Amino acid sequence: MTRHYLSVALALLFACSTSAQTPAPDLAHSQLVDLTYSFDEHTIYWPTADGFKWTKDKWGPTPGGYFYASASYGASEHGGTHLDSPLHFAEGHPGTDEIPVNRLIAPAVVLDVTAACEKDPDYLVSASDITQWESGHLRIPEGAIALIRTGWGKYWPDAKRYLGTDEHGAGAVLKLHFPGISAEAARMFVERKVAGVGIDTASVDRGQSKDFQTHRILYSHDIYGLENVANLDRVPTTGALVIALPMKIKGGTGGPVRIVAVLPDKAGK
Repeated sequence: MTRHYLSVALALLFACSTSAQTPAPDLAHSQLVDLTYSFDEHTIYWPTADGFKWTKDKWGPTPGGYFYASASYGASEHGGTHLDSPLHFAEGHPGTDEIPVNRLIAPAVVLDVTAACEKDPDYLVSASDITQWESGHLRIPEGAIALIRTGWGKYWPDAKRYLGTDEHGAGAVLKLHFPGISAEAARMFVERKVAGVGIDTASVDRGQSKDFQTHRILYSHDIYGLENVANLDRVPTTGALVIALPMKIKGGTGGPVRIVAVLPDKAGK
């Protein structure tokens, strides 16, 4: 499919999927930014989760004289750049395969809290952060994907700095330190009826969370999460279209996701 026809398709989907007043980006005259970390032996996972494993099964020349390559992989659903389905913390709510595609392709807004996070590694995005952002921009549109930029991506893939610890196991969870989203901010995202909420840390809840209220609030309202989002410093505050398509695991609580931001041409200049 050429960029022209894909632009038309995205424009139609954009129009049907959101009430936002932002016009759909023209893909033929846009920049594409990959917001996904590669999966390899350095990929960061939750301390209690199985990490990424990739094994070459067949690799090289065949008796027929042609090259052939095939490998096997496996990992937890929750690691690297991934999606949390509502089912992850809300029993009976949609699994990964049940999230409507038109909620996975939506306009994005980026809330930048890097200054606050530089001072406090356990910073919680507050409701006032959202209202302050809206006072200078617009009310977050219904159906949008809200992305939180904490600046934590600069530490990837150094687990000790990114998570606060490079240890594994249940005890390591107590040593986690990274920013997240407060319960009050989560409730405001619910009020705004966003499609999803993403962040450039390992969790929508901060590392020191014990009750995971933000997960519970968002997911009980069928708002999915995007975690370990890369390159948010390259996405404008408004005007981008985000495509976040996860591995379609039936009944999945999440899964690896390839996230792409479609930027208006002027955003990259």
